[in-house]
Amino acid sequence: MPSLVLTLSPLVPVLRAFCNSTCRTFTVKRHSSSKRWQARQQNDRYTREATVQGLKSRAAFKLLQIDEKYRIFRSGQTVVDLGYAPGSWSQVAVDRTKPNGRVLGIDIIPAQPPKGVSTIQGNFLSAEVQRYVQDFLRDPRRGRPHEDGYIMPDRGPEDLSQHALDIKAGNSGANQESNSELRTVDVVLSDMMMNTSGVNFKDHAGSMDLCHAALQFGYNVLKTGGNFVCKFYQGAEDKELEKQLRELFRRVHRLKPESSRNESKEAYFIGLERRG
Repeated sequence: MPSLVLTLSPLVPVLRAFCNSTCRTFTVKRHSSSKRWQARQQNDRYTREATVQGLKSRAAFKLLQIDEKYRIFRSGQTVVDLGYAPGSWSQVAVDRTKPNGRVLGIDIIPAQPPKGVSTIQGNFLSAEVQRYVQDFLRDPRRGRPHEDGYIMPDRGPEDLSQHALDIKAGNSGANQESNSELRTVDVVLSDMMMNTSGVNFKDHAGSMDLCHAALQFGYNVLKTGGNFVCKFYQGAEDKELEKQLRELFRRVHRLKPESSRNESKEAYFIGLERRG
């Protein structure tokens, strides 16, 4: 039986050289891109200032600039921060609503909450999570600091397992209350954004889905006179969202804060004074 002889194609050395060259180029480019990102962070005044002030990220300055312009916060308010991680917006909300405000942050990823912020880890788009949030907010003392600075204790990042059983058993108190009784929130914040793909239409459509979900939640929980802030990726469909906002709020603004990067297509809708 003749032996099997493997013969290398004359193209193999060429392909190897091409792959080696390509891999080296990719590594250099990735390293170069990382260095550029690091340099941009180091040279960014908002990043430096966030570090000095002990803020979780530079994004805090976007909300600070929005509040300076439109005065969305007042002392004692209840604030819900959708997609709160890493927590810089919640930090601003705690500071602007003290001494008697309460802030509830919701995010699907685990994160260390800022001081004074109650958190629920879960997918905000889930109806179950939204019902759990409403249950949390129904108690006006929960998550609110007392006069001695003590915050009514929670179970840390909330465990949804028992609540899920209650819902299946038909025991959820939220289902037994009218819509007006669920309107317990003064400000809804949404800095949520899907991971961008670089495809403008896809990124815009994804941000519109998140904004509509946040607005629906705001419609369910905001008190009359309540405020709403939502980040969006600019595109063709944002005018329809603006139209819906104008039906729900007395005043609506769109703003790209000074602290937003020039190359970013993000902007913010601000809905002021929810209609009754």
